Amino acid sequence: MPRTKMDYERVELLKSAPKEKVVPILPELLEWLQDMNWPIAKDIEDVVAKYEEYLLPHLLAVSKTTDGSWKYFLLHGLINRLSNKNLSELKPELLRMRFKPTKDEVQEELNEIIDELLSRIE
Repeated sequence: MPRTKMDYERVELLKSAPKEKVVPILPELLEWLQDMNWPIAKDIEDVVAKYEEYLLPHLLAVSKTTDGSWKYFLLHGLINRLSNKNLSELKPELLRMRFKPTKDEVQEELNEIIDELLSRIE
């Protein structure tokens, strides 16, 4: 796991780590995507994106938080990169966020990206 926002050395190790080492730490790696302005965030997103078939429960857990900016960064980045098949698994939650948004989701103005994502899977 990276220790700081500049820990490129550990990110490089993650890039070549076997699946058995990465899948169990996906929730912790998603935490590094809370702010895509952090220097290593994009590299971690690239690592995590390789394991999209394991992400659904962790992405749903984030959607239940009150961290609107984290949701914003995930929707515009990692979730936007998901295959349509995996994205369709998130459809019920995307519809909830679109039509019954929480206060933090309204503040982050997620409607446009959610509409784009939903249009891919309708």
